Amino acid sequence: MKRALLSVSDKTGLVAFAQTLIANDYELVSTGGTQAALTAAHVPVTPIEAVTHFPEMLNGRVKTLNPLVFGGILAKRDNPVHQQTLKEHEITPIDLVCVNLYPFAQTISQPDVTLAAAVEQIDIGGPSLIRAAAKNYADVLVVCDPADYATVGQAVSDDTATMALRQRLAAKVFQHTAHYDTLIADYLTAESDAAPELLTVTYQRQQALRYGENPQQAATLYRENQPAPFSIPAAKQLHGKPLSFNNIKDADAALGLIREFSAPTIIALKHMNPCGVGSAATLETAWDECYAADSMSIFGGIIVLNRPVDLATATKMHQLFLEIIIAPSFDDEAYAVLAKKKNLRLLTVDFTTAADPEPDELISIRGGLLRQERDHVLDDPADFQVVSQAQPTAEQLQAVLFGLKTIKFVKSNAIVVNTPSQTLGIGPGQMNRIDAVKIAVGKAESKPHYDQAVLVSDAFFPMDDCVEYAAQHGITTIAEPGGSIRDRDSIAMADKYGIALVFTGHRHFRH
Repeated sequence: MKRALLSVSDKTGLVAFAQTLIANDYELVSTGGTQAALTAAHVPVTPIEAVTHFPEMLNGRVKTLNPLVFGGILAKRDNPVHQQTLKEHEITPIDLVCVNLYPFAQTISQPDVTLAAAVEQIDIGGPSLIRAAAKNYADVLVVCDPADYATVGQAVSDDTATMALRQRLAAKVFQHTAHYDTLIADYLTAESDAAPELLTVTYQRQQALRYGENPQQAATLYRENQPAPFSIPAAKQLHGKPLSFNNIKDADAALGLIREFSAPTIIALKHMNPCGVGSAATLETAWDECYAADSMSIFGGIIVLNRPVDLATATKMHQLFLEIIIAPSFDDEAYAVLAKKKNLRLLTVDFTTAADPEPDELISIRGGLLRQERDHVLDDPADFQVVSQAQPTAEQLQAVLFGLKTIKFVKSNAIVVNTPSQTLGIGPGQMNRIDAVKIAVGKAESKPHYDQAVLVSDAFFPMDDCVEYAAQHGITTIAEPGGSIRDRDSIAMADKYGIALVFTGHRHFRH
């Protein structure tokens, strides 16, 4: 007869799996709650105390940490010395270990959890048991996931527990314990401001994607254990086909930008760059502003709204081909209109948490990882320095603030031309700043309200050509961080054309 040790927090499928083991000539040994569940189901089970000759103690903190248990798991079956040791100490080999761990993740997800309650859910014996079994996987089957009960049960019944299956189950154990330990490490160091010497991160697979950026690239979406409610992994998809790799990246970028605005605002985004931003007193008017900002580029774009979608706004959006619409919610009539397009993805996200602090960015590079704080600086006109003879108006300063919110999410080198409520032209991702200026101004100068527009730059002007070009094309106010060794040239050019030049003091590069 073989022996199996069962000690599980999650009792899902436990009784059926135990009955399969009994039917295949296994003796079951179990602990506490698992033993009680099996006994209640009339499944024969030996209490762990009968093996260890010690009672569970310290409120269950110590129950399996015993040589009579771990010797039975770790002994190699083909090692004569190991086998002789088992005989000398009357240790029965354990051939299968089925353990899942205390619910630490579920515990810390509770909003009012205390540190003491969280610490009590740090499992000690469980990880030790499955790690020991995984180390000796050639001789011991190890199961840490109820999803594997059927596969293991079939292998036990057919006597087909191949080495490949054993190794896969062992690998899963170390993935599981690494994930578990990382959650604990992150929780206990969450309040620390210092960058840790060892950065531990863990993610769970959420879905396989059709492909990555291109069809020849495989891709998968992984999520955090507790993804922020204001995020794409936590979004609820109401309609449309599954999101693609590029959809997810663009949607994430759009969420980052929309959180900058409190007034009713709509953002259109493509290829990680906004192509239109509109704010207004009503959502429908905000849509008009967003659409007019770049009526060509918005085609096939991703739309994010920070208010529930109403029928009037939905009717206008329905006239275009769009990939995704994200909002806090959709009115029933609005949803009915938009859902007529079977491939249009409609997502809702919890905007009530949009203003919550966000964790640092982690960026993959070959051979490593970059970590940085997010660019959440709040630009304040009180910190601005007007360095030109001409002075900006209060309305122009409001436009500068609007442009600064937007430019944080435009790829560098970046220029935004905008009014206080609408982008008119965006010049993203250029290798030199004058080209970015030309693109932004070229998109903007034929649009209504261009005479009220300001030009905002994500970084300083390295020479005065940007100021001159903007001035020659009707721009009357420019905002840039300042700090170039040639700032005097830009200031002199601004004074030559009588335009206001504002140094904001903050750079907003985005690579």
